[in-house]
Amino acid sequence: MKVPFLDLKAQYISIKDEVDAAIHNVLDNTAYILGKPVAEFEKAFAEAHSSKHCLGLSSGTDGNHLVLWALGIKPGDEVIIPADTFIATAWGATLCGATPVFVDCEPDSYNMDPKKVEAAITPKTKAIVAVHLYGQPTDMDPIQEIATRHNIHLVEDCAQSHLAEYKGKKTGSLTIAASFSFYPGKNLGAYGESGAVTTSDDDLAIYFKKLREHGSLKKYHHETLGHNYRMEGIQGAVLGVKMKYLNAWTEGRRANAKKYGQLLGGIEQIKLPIEMPYAKHVYHLYVIQTAKRDELSNYLNENGIATGLHYPIPLHLQECFKDLGYKKGDFPVTEQLADNCLSLPMFPELNDDQLSYISETIKKFFN
Repeated sequence: MKVPFLDLKAQYISIKDEVDAAIHNVLDNTAYILGKPVAEFEKAFAEAHSSKHCLGLSSGTDGNHLVLWALGIKPGDEVIIPADTFIATAWGATLCGATPVFVDCEPDSYNMDPKKVEAAITPKTKAIVAVHLYGQPTDMDPIQEIATRHNIHLVEDCAQSHLAEYKGKKTGSLTIAASFSFYPGKNLGAYGESGAVTTSDDDLAIYFKKLREHGSLKKYHHETLGHNYRMEGIQGAVLGVKMKYLNAWTEGRRANAKKYGQLLGGIEQIKLPIEMPYAKHVYHLYVIQTAKRDELSNYLNENGIATGLHYPIPLHLQECFKDLGYKKGDFPVTEQLADNCLSLPMFPELNDDQLSYISETIKKFFN
């Protein structure tokens, strides 16, 4: 049996007629940038994430930048982010000319450790970016308390946490602003690059609109510096169709995670992901830990099971950040996760036969 890491074709086939019709509607109306399909998607996505406003963008990376840019982050500022995340989180700071400051993560949630945040704050610190990694919300309350006390911004990177919840509240609504990614492999994926920002602050939403479209709300009237971060009409149309299924797909992921737990629970050599008591985890990725990560990954691949590595080189050890002066050993939990984490296949269409085959193959490896 062959098991893909992600099966985008199976998802497409299940909604093919609706998606094809939505795309052809964009083509027939030649509404290629923003337009009605994007506006309708923005409304639905904002409502689903308990936010007043959603603005569709050209990528999640653009969202990371736009949020910090709109909040006034500039050269000379520092932005605290977790060392264990995809590098696009850091680009939000660097594109503003600011310096990313890394902190270590928790071994169970994989997210930023609230106990490590305060020590990273300096007079230059202007923002903290909480990343809800792999679909599990960060423990926000203690970080919010620190941010409020130091009068610095707290924002969310929700690239992997569509419909996830922290203490019953949707990610994307927990801070003044949040960014989302709709990269094709995400829980809600476009058919190309795409992203969004959410906020319930009316003034900030207007500023987002200006920055997204060349600093302008009215054509040829450029009130501020800006950029071109607009969502394409086809992506809005595709995402609008997919929004109707996101709840069901999310529950499918959660059901598959539960089955993984039941099938793999007795293997002492691996540590399974833990859903924290404050969180509703949406399992963008199902990430286990094992000291034999590379050997297990090779064995699974040899037996037709695709796996992933997220993320084998922590941000503080990336070549592009060598000038920041970090070294191996600075963030031991993050480095341990980088060495031991392995992502197993996870998508809503994953069936019981595939789950059983994956689990039995893992058991054979350790036996």
